[in-house]
Amino acid sequence: QVQLLESGGGLVQAGGSLRLSCAASGRSFSTYALGWFRQAPGKGREFVASIRWSGGYTNYADSVKGRFTISRDNAKNTVYLQMDSLKPEDTAVYYCAALLSQIRTQYDYWGQGTQVTVSS
Repeated sequence: QVQLLESGGGLVQAGGSLRLSCAASGRSFSTYALGWFRQAPGKGREFVASIRWSGGYTNYADSVKGRFTISRDNAKNTVYLQMDSLKPEDTAVYYCAALLSQIRTQYDYWGQGTQVTVSS
C-alpha cells in the first residue's frame, strides 16, 4: 500500500507560478513511476506529467510542456510539479498517482487532490 498526500495548491493570477508536492509513504519503495493528473470542472481526468522513480525519465502532456516541470527527491519520497506561466485553463484539482507495475499503465494509488485556481 502506498499513501499519497498532495500539497501546494492555491489561487494565483495568470502568468504566476505554483509548486505542488506529493509525499509518498507506506510501501513507496515498490513504486515504479509517479504521475500528476488533473480534473477541471466538466471535464474528465487528464494526464499532466509522469516521472520514473529510479531513472528519472519524464513525460508531459502537450498542453503543459515547456511550462510545467516534474521532479522527484527519492530520499524524501516526494515528487514535485513546478508550474510556471499558469493559465486559467490550468484550473483544476491536481492528483498525484503511483504506478507500481513495470508492465501495466494503470495507476494503483491516488492522492486526495489539491485545488489549483488561476484567475484571469
